[in-house]
Amino acid sequence: MDLQDFNHAPADRLRPMLAACCDVPRWVDGILAGRPYGDAPAVIKVADLAVRDLEDSEVDQALAAHPRIGDRPDGDSTEAAWSRSEQAGVADDAGIRAALAVGNREYEQRFGRVFLICATGLSAQEMLTSLRRRLTNDHATEAAVVRDELRKIAVLRLAKVVAGDAADEEIPA
Repeated sequence: MDLQDFNHAPADRLRPMLAACCDVPRWVDGILAGRPYGDAPAVIKVADLAVRDLEDSEVDQALAAHPRIGDRPDGDSTEAAWSRSEQAGVADDAGIRAALAVGNREYEQRFGRVFLICATGLSAQEMLTSLRRRLTNDHATEAAVVRDELRKIAVLRLAKVVAGDAADEEIPA
């Protein structure tokens, strides 16, 4: 799908693709309401700002759609395929997968939610190092980190929808 298709596709066709980027109805509605977009950066800007505006409960809702780091989601859904691709750095290292499983449990006990990291381009060791470092955060600091990681993921995934290649897209700061 290119930007022209995105701008003209029926909302019902786009809604599942957008929910795969960030599973929050208000975020999806905001992206749809902004159509038509003049270029991909315009879509990304709207998406970026919309994630920053999510309520805490909406962030929690979005997190519910994400698997644990190190888990290999099954199925052929867009979300499952993206997660497998994004977590490619974890695939072959059983030792780090085991350490991530332990870290995930510690994180969930400490913060009450799944550990979320924008895994694209990260090695398994980098993800594990980040998980261990983030376990030392206080709740407010970690909530801000989670929101930013969610933003990065949503923006990268949306870039895949409208431009076909998120690897070349810059994540807005």
